[in-house]
Amino acid sequence: MNLHAICAIYRFEMARTGRTLFQSVVSPVISTCLYFVVFGAAIGSRITDIDGVTYGAFIVPGLIMLSLLTQSISNASFGIYFPKFTGTIYELLSAPVSYLEIVIGYVGAAATKSIVLSLIILATAGLFVPIEIAHPAWMVLFLVLTTVTFSLFGFIIGILADGFEQLQIVPLLVITPLAFLGGTFYSIAMLPPVWQTVTLFNPLVYLISGFRWSFYENADVGVGVSLAMAALFLTLCVAIVWWIFRSGYRLKA
Repeated sequence: MNLHAICAIYRFEMARTGRTLFQSVVSPVISTCLYFVVFGAAIGSRITDIDGVTYGAFIVPGLIMLSLLTQSISNASFGIYFPKFTGTIYELLSAPVSYLEIVIGYVGAAATKSIVLSLIILATAGLFVPIEIAHPAWMVLFLVLTTVTFSLFGFIIGILADGFEQLQIVPLLVITPLAFLGGTFYSIAMLPPVWQTVTLFNPLVYLISGFRWSFYENADVGVGVSLAMAALFLTLCVAIVWWIFRSGYRLKA
């Protein structure tokens, strides 16, 4: 394992965050604050508790997961696409660095940035509502597992993308709507029975539900099912990344 190569890629990607601090950190935090103002204060004052949890506190795990998913994909996809755009990816591929080391460097940096951002949002949320974390270890597990999985997913998008505009299609037009419809701002138990069944086909329901369980011990689906689905998504992303590097698809052409 070439640790020097991994550290070089990791440090380079983390340094880029410092150069784009407003876009990488400040903007998502401001967006989350606006969600709290609109949903937590204006709308939440008209909604009763959900399973014994105030509405403002109930939406905290969903908002963290929403930001986590979109930022993990964006950070990883841009990180690998930019070397493709500038042509420096070929220097990296010809260097004595394995595919595994490349993935660890880029995905590790994207995951780190997303986790730091999630913790900042969690601290910011504590200024608005009282927050309790019933199972901190499970919270960290879901946080890391989800971040790594969607950083790998973003890595795949960055490799497949043909332009900068394509990097935003999945986060904006797929992930964000699925997160909104996956219980970010409500419990799916509040839906009619037929829509509860339909919502279970939304993969983000399991991630949001499991993450919320780690806070308040209430969930829309079993925590074991949520953990199994997260592990399944991770395995699928790892398999796709392995195939891309093995075949050289979109890399060697």
